[in-house]
Amino acid sequence: MKKNIHPTYMDTKVTCSCGNTFTVRSNKESLHLEVCDKCHPFYTGGGAKASKTGAVERFNRKYGINKK
Repeated sequence: MKKNIHPTYMDTKVTCSCGNTFTVRSNKESLHLEVCDKCHPFYTGGGAKASKTGAVERFNRKYGINKK
């Protein structure tokens, strides 16, 4: 490899908007995130659950078709 052309690889402090901080390795001194694994709804379970009703059931309910 050529010398003096590669960026310096260092410990990087990552700060989230929720206040969580952790350390990773990168070529920047610090990083600022909007969401992390501590505040993202997918990881915390705070997100809305997807509807389990299928397309056929929604169609039947919308047009009043009763299945007996």
